[in-house]
Amino acid sequence: MLKIGFALTVINLALMIFVLSELKPASAQQQNSLQVLRGRALEIVDSLGRVRASIKIEPPVTMNGKLYPQSVILRLVDTKGGPLVKLGAAEDGGGLNLDDGADGGVQLIADSKGSFIKVKNQDGKEQVVKP
Repeated sequence: MLKIGFALTVINLALMIFVLSELKPASAQQQNSLQVLRGRALEIVDSLGRVRASIKIEPPVTMNGKLYPQSVILRLVDTKGGPLVKLGAAEDGGGLNLDDGADGGVQLIADSKGSFIKVKNQDGKEQVVKP
């Protein structure tokens, strides 16, 4: 019985040495290598778990009979969930919307139908600038 126990101990020791020799030490990647984060969306949440910033690909959608192409949208959101900054890009152009959290804001649109800037005050007055 003693010989079997000794033999098993030697075999286990040999296996442990083999397994430990196969492990590679952790090392930092070279500084010149590219770091890439890939995914379909990215959300940044606050300490309460509310989404405060997001970037995602929106699928094509038809609203009121009009087809809107696939787009990528970056949103920066206030504590109430309202987007205050929205930056979008699609096949037909891009846009930037800056909202004041009430009814005012600035909208810059550059697309295939024409570019414009729209400024709207909280009292409902708006001005559109087109080239």
